[in-house]
Amino acid sequence: MKPTVVVLDYGLGNVRSIVNALNKVGANVLLSNDEAVIMQADACVLPGVGSFPHGMQKLQEHDLVGVLHAFKDTDKPLLGICLGMQLLMSEGEEFGKTDGLGFIQGRVVKLNVELSHEKLPHVGWSEIVRPDACDWEDTIFHSTNSKEVMYFVHSFVAEPLDSDNVLSKTQYSGSEFCSSVKQGNVYGCQFHPEKSAGPGLNILENFTQLAQRNN
Repeated sequence: MKPTVVVLDYGLGNVRSIVNALNKVGANVLLSNDEAVIMQADACVLPGVGSFPHGMQKLQEHDLVGVLHAFKDTDKPLLGICLGMQLLMSEGEEFGKTDGLGFIQGRVVKLNVELSHEKLPHVGWSEIVRPDACDWEDTIFHSTNSKEVMYFVHSFVAEPLDSDNVLSKTQYSGSEFCSSVKQGNVYGCQFHPEKSAGPGLNILENFTQLAQRNN
């Protein structure tokens, strides 16, 4: 039986490409903000585009902050994508400080491009590199090559307090930033795996298979 993956519907961003990609890799995908649907799913994806404070505001408006905490505590896989990854952090500094979900301790700051001619947002294809101290074997990156290219659209980046939470790093405009994270059953990708062709679909397929093992 296909694992059920719920994509949170909280009014931020076009989630159709995420839904289509998850369907393609073998998930039974539901788009929902209903607590019962979310809690019964085998895995959850938190998407999002836009600003950190607006993202937290929309989660609060839909009464999803507590639901996400409860889902995390089930130990079922949870994946944040783009703004969704940033919201996993404890706070964001966009338009002033805003508390995040706090699943991973750290902050979200503006990507530093001051020493180059590059502009924000960072849009396009960039490499994700595995840190020397990081092992991808038991993660959803286990079949991903270091220096694989993924598609990014963002101006802010996560800075985890604990380097053990950093799953990959990426270079842009002379700055190195955290491009994916992991804390237990919680994953985050600053890039868009659903828009990153085969390598991105491979990550989503591994996420779906992780959900399959837990259902």
